[in-house]
Amino acid sequence: MDGSEGRRVDPALIIVGGAMTVFALVAIVWWLSDTPLGVDSAVYRAGGFAVIHGESLYSPLLALPGWAPELPFTYPPFAALLFTSLTVLPSQLSWGLLALAAAPSLYCALRPFADRAHLPLLLIGAFALQPVWQTIGLGQVNLVLMAAVVADIFLLRGSRWSGITIGIVAAVKLIPLIFIAHLLVIRRTADAARALGAFLCASAFAVAVLPSDSVRYWTSAIFNDHFAEMKSWVGNQSWQGFVARTVPEGRPATVAIVVFGVVCSALAMWLVHRLHRAGDDRAALLATAGCSLLISPISWTHHWVWVVPALGVLAARGRRGVVVAVAVLFTGWTVAVVRGGRGVERNWNLTEAIVGNAYLIVAFTGGLACLSWSRCITTYTPGVEFKIRVP
Repeated sequence: MDGSEGRRVDPALIIVGGAMTVFALVAIVWWLSDTPLGVDSAVYRAGGFAVIHGESLYSPLLALPGWAPELPFTYPPFAALLFTSLTVLPSQLSWGLLALAAAPSLYCALRPFADRAHLPLLLIGAFALQPVWQTIGLGQVNLVLMAAVVADIFLLRGSRWSGITIGIVAAVKLIPLIFIAHLLVIRRTADAARALGAFLCASAFAVAVLPSDSVRYWTSAIFNDHFAEMKSWVGNQSWQGFVARTVPEGRPATVAIVVFGVVCSALAMWLVHRLHRAGDDRAALLATAGCSLLISPISWTHHWVWVVPALGVLAARGRRGVVVAVAVLFTGWTVAVVRGGRGVERNWNLTEAIVGNAYLIVAFTGGLACLSWSRCITTYTPGVEFKIRVP
């Protein structure tokens, strides 16, 4: 033994470092050439400028670059306070900052779910998945938020800080509030209390700093007209998106949305309870994440980053065929080949409806498999623990 085994660098970390280098170079080259880059990161940055200049967050953003579409700021005011950090950078370098966080976030989110042997290949393959490459291309925060939730559930488990990260993430984007319910179901009551406390404190801080914007957000801007207009677009892979594409507007659509939301949430929490009792906390977290994607009014295709740890679990359990099939489905071709935009989704034929709702169909299939296939609950043997104890 020459000790080389102990000094061997983790291939997954090499991939992370390589991806970060590529994204840094892209950001610098695009900045030097003054080439547009990062639509959503430009909106975040403009929201930060609105805070600094005392402008309304929920009116047209004055600091958007000329090349960016006039998109609204749709996040809670606390998120805008965090995004003020992006104002010190040009728009391309703001994108670069978020892109640099993508690969470490993927690693953090995958590590508790995947076997070490599969991790490098899964990391490389993740960049071919639409939720991942679209998140990176737009300059979105989805990967960072997912990694924060995973870290809170697994890395900080048992520490006095557990729950706080989830609360802060929920103050940035409301849908992660469902993970507070997840903590309650798996009987981490103190963690859930800390999460709720962190959410309320962060939101209260935003109210103190941005009172007008906070009142406007919680009373009207939260019901975003921009989202309502685009709800039926194929890029929205939530249940409400499906209903908007297939059910006439009015009472039938409302009933379908409300009934499904209640049933889906109840079944998901029951499944989380069963999985947790069987010691399968990884699948339990994926069940909650899947429920959040289904019941959210808007689940853009780039929100579906939770498919990455799901593929990690499937690979660890030897479901290679399923891994390949799901990965191919999530490369983005299903959205690209169907007609989309301006309400044409309402005129889809059967084939287009199946292909255009593929993400939803995968989520339904996975949920039904977990509900009906007892082996998913009783025979999983957790892999190597990835846990950091914080005093």
